[in-house]
Amino acid sequence: MTGHSSPSPVKPMIASTMGKARIFSEALPFIKKFRGTTVVIKYGGSAMVDDDLRGSFADDVAMLHFVGIKPIIVHGGGPQISLAMGRRGVEPQWHEGLRVTDEETIKIVLSTLVGEINPDIVRLVNNHGSIATGVSGLDANLFIAEPQDERLGFVGKVKEVNVGLIESLQEQGYVPVVAPVARGADGQTYNLNADTAAGALAAALGASKLVFLTDVEGLYRDFGDDSSLISRMTRSDLAELVDSGAASAGMIPKIRATLAALEGGVNQVHILDGRTQHSLLLEIFTPEGIGTMVTP
Repeated sequence: MTGHSSPSPVKPMIASTMGKARIFSEALPFIKKFRGTTVVIKYGGSAMVDDDLRGSFADDVAMLHFVGIKPIIVHGGGPQISLAMGRRGVEPQWHEGLRVTDEETIKIVLSTLVGEINPDIVRLVNNHGSIATGVSGLDANLFIAEPQDERLGFVGKVKEVNVGLIESLQEQGYVPVVAPVARGADGQTYNLNADTAAGALAAALGASKLVFLTDVEGLYRDFGDDSSLISRMTRSDLAELVDSGAASAGMIPKIRATLAALEGGVNQVHILDGRTQHSLLLEIFTPEGIGTMVTP
């Protein structure tokens, strides 16, 4: 006899449960800190197309909502728009990394973003209850834009954000899911870069956080060198990174939106790898976090 009890299959289960309880306990200070605040999430990349990642993203948003944080989703849809253009025999044209948007293309953008992607995200989140509702930048003139560059056609830059509709939806307990299109002062509909739209909305709402879900782990001091991942940096650090030319071309819109959001009063901007399941919860509710956090 050794004095020890026989192995029990219950013990590993108890250990696992205690581990989960410890994780939730560690999250409590962060829940207290951010409860009642707005978190704007730019949703794009692999997290939008991989079924498992789509499911975990919806879980994360619902979790934020149910612990009293106010998430807002601003979604992209570039690959889906390109596929829709291909089905209609329209060849995508690009200028300096942005989609040239003519009359035919803006119709496809609207039908894809507002008619397909937006309600699909709402459906996913609402698997957890009637908590999400879809809007576009056209609703209640949420976004007013002006032409960004005549060579881009109907691509706009945000000139005005009218947050009344979003704030009303939040007061009613909804998670707004926003399609990034805008009305121009000329009455035309404009396509918006989703990163830019998310940054402008976060600043206008005085959000506590702006989160970008991407297909990289974060920002690097030397792009391509995984060991140079930056965990935390300031706005001035980020401006220096851009000036040095170390930022990848695909990150430039996110970096510009980050700088604009911080200038507009947002306290923290996070650039996360959306290919990691539950990356939102890991960043917001753990002391270590993942990805890159930028502060004023």
